[in-house]
Amino acid sequence: MANDCERIDKILSHHGFGSRKDVKKLMRGGFVVVNGKAAFDPGMQIRIGSDTVLVDGVEIKLQRDVYIMMNKCRDVVCANRDGEHRTVFDLLDDSVRHKFLGGDLHCMGRLDIDTEGLLIITTDGALTHRLLAPKTHVPKTYAVALRDSLDESGKAAYVEKFARGFFVDREGNEDGFDALPAELEFADFEMENSSEKADCLLTIYEGKFHQVKRMFAQLGNEVVYLKRVAMGALKLDASIPLGSYRELSEREVSVLRGDDSD
Repeated sequence: MANDCERIDKILSHHGFGSRKDVKKLMRGGFVVVNGKAAFDPGMQIRIGSDTVLVDGVEIKLQRDVYIMMNKCRDVVCANRDGEHRTVFDLLDDSVRHKFLGGDLHCMGRLDIDTEGLLIITTDGALTHRLLAPKTHVPKTYAVALRDSLDESGKAAYVEKFARGFFVDREGNEDGFDALPAELEFADFEMENSSEKADCLLTIYEGKFHQVKRMFAQLGNEVVYLKRVAMGALKLDASIPLGSYRELSEREVSVLRGDDSD
């Protein structure tokens, strides 16, 4: 964006260089260089995406928002803090564990502690709100392994039931709900970077509490392995090892936004 500008003291403060008072001292010492020239004015406007800023000779990556694709492993929770378990934020390097201009890092939706797969961590609250709003019905696809195997007629019955949608009983304090029609496909799916295998792929269009597990439980079966492999048109990069991550490319951000689904 041509007019995407911010004060340099705000930028450096958000990038971990202390308070704005600390940044002023840093600039007075001549440690900050903008587009090849020393910068001394803390109110100087910086153009995000086009200006170059160096602090003590090291270039600062200027970005308003960050978009991270993580291949979530089991035994970590989607929370900022947890007194018992590691969180997905504990898996991030210090280079991204700071406040960006767009805000704080947060998970775009959650995965259960025993669920693997595609997790988006971002600072873009507006996009998160738009994609997770109940009326949006963004598809989410999961690879599922079931406790009980099914014959061909059983598989066909499941596919038909999911395609029609059905009522799911309450779980604990969570109310029951009428599940929207979903797409179920049976096949043997081998998971990349994993010894696990899945029996089917399920695409749902809402995000109720423990939804996938509760839907199969409603039919008398149990999910023993669950991995999210796609969100909207964005697919999990199979080359990312479990527990690892990378930033999304500009094209992938466009796909996530719905601007490019090719």
